[in-house]
Amino acid sequence: MRRKHLGSFLRSVLMHQFRPSRQSGQTQEQGNAAQPAGKWPMSKSLSENIATFKSILNKCDDVIYREFFIGEEKNRAAVIWLDGTVDRALIDEIILQPLMQEARKLQPDGNLNPGQVYTMVRDVLLNTSSINETVDVNDSVDKILTGFCIVLIDGTDGSLAISTRGEQMRSVTEPETEAVIRGPRQGFTENIRVGSALLRRIIKTPELKMETLKIGRLTKTDVVLAHIHGIADENVVNEVRRRLQGIQVDSILESAYIEELIEDQPFSPFPQIAHTERPDKAAAELLEGRVVILVDGTPFALIAPTVFVQFLQSSEDYYERFYFASLIRGIRFLFMLIALSLPSIYIAATTYHQEMVPTSLLISIAAAREGIPFPAFVEALLMEIAFEALREAGVRLPKTVGQAVSIVGALVIGEAAVRAGIVSSAMVIIVSLTAISSFAIPGFNMAITVRMLRFPMMVLAAVFGFYGIALAFLAILIHVCSLKSFGVPYFAPIAPFRRKDMKDVFFRVPWWLMKRRPGLLQPEDARRQNHSRPDPQS
Repeated sequence: MRRKHLGSFLRSVLMHQFRPSRQSGQTQEQGNAAQPAGKWPMSKSLSENIATFKSILNKCDDVIYREFFIGEEKNRAAVIWLDGTVDRALIDEIILQPLMQEARKLQPDGNLNPGQVYTMVRDVLLNTSSINETVDVNDSVDKILTGFCIVLIDGTDGSLAISTRGEQMRSVTEPETEAVIRGPRQGFTENIRVGSALLRRIIKTPELKMETLKIGRLTKTDVVLAHIHGIADENVVNEVRRRLQGIQVDSILESAYIEELIEDQPFSPFPQIAHTERPDKAAAELLEGRVVILVDGTPFALIAPTVFVQFLQSSEDYYERFYFASLIRGIRFLFMLIALSLPSIYIAATTYHQEMVPTSLLISIAAAREGIPFPAFVEALLMEIAFEALREAGVRLPKTVGQAVSIVGALVIGEAAVRAGIVSSAMVIIVSLTAISSFAIPGFNMAITVRMLRFPMMVLAAVFGFYGIALAFLAILIHVCSLKSFGVPYFAPIAPFRRKDMKDVFFRVPWWLMKRRPGLLQPEDARRQNHSRPDPQS
């Protein structure tokens, strides 16, 4: 009776494999059988279980089925794995060899029933520390597709999943997007367990919690939610967890998918979640009370909540002397303003407000612009678009020629444009300074935002002059002050102003003065250190 029910259930599943083709109108077989929702109990028959797996994993030629006998020939078994994700030598060593050879020594007369054989295999024969038991077909299929090897034994309705992962992965190297002169040289890799291990090596406390979720109906991507219990605000942790659990998509291929799906204001040009390749930076954010999200398949970890000033801070700020770090950070703020507004200021000054420019400089600019057929706005727009195209081309080309093409191309095009009388030499200088300033912003996503906002500011400067620039800055400030990242004001601690948190904004005070964690995150344990700097004379 059980077999009849299972057979009718399999027929109903297999019927979903045949659907009309939209192109030909004929019936054609689809790729994989649809998996039913809910639990799908396994059968005690090995043949039926194998047939079930083959129906679900139809046309999956990389799934390997190996049938054999455990000890005596009366105990049939099978091993199923996904080729390319496991170590075959490991399967031979810890599964096939013990079950096919060592089992003969433990049951020489072969009088064990299937339940006793299952217990013997689980408790005695399998030489591994990682064994997961399941009686559900869907769970077993998920294990196969994530690099586990499934052991099935005839006469039992359960399976043993053994971790035999052996896929190729990139070694831990220096992160390319966040290079530093002084600091650790380790970066996250695409393997999520390597990333979590790197964090564990830095933060050696059981209070570092890592919760694993599977997101993506088809990809079933592993996502780790990391936080330090007792420091991170539980309300923020719960909110991040709620948003992650609410994601209903087919696939998660990179952490950017998660970022767009859980940020507060998706239509804002400003990034509200930071990302990093550096384990030391992620650990520092965890120690301040933030949450880190690791995504399998990408080396970029997400950091939340995020405030505006984080994108102008570099890991190296905390590895150099505090006055060097403060000076460099101040230069970054200045360069961000230059990258955002320098072309607009040039357009407004040369078009409407010539009286604000020194006479000698104004004469030089007028002489350089003599014979230029375009107004300052069109001139700046052409040069900015040309430079953005060169920058994008340099990124897409191979590394050996990409930088040379972008640099040489900018020089050649700029010189040719000046000689042809299309743009002035002053405009080439303005665009060059703007580009160099944008490179000084540590956060690449914030640098993109500044580059994008530069163009509407140029339009407002061309129409209203300095009044348009003031209007643009006012609109940006209002928008930034209205943003929140998981309940934390985005422009904090500047607005709302928090005097105690200003120790690490425009400048960095010495470590021995930063006794408390940022109050804007509302950490449960706000104290970072209990004593001041030791007296060197004592």
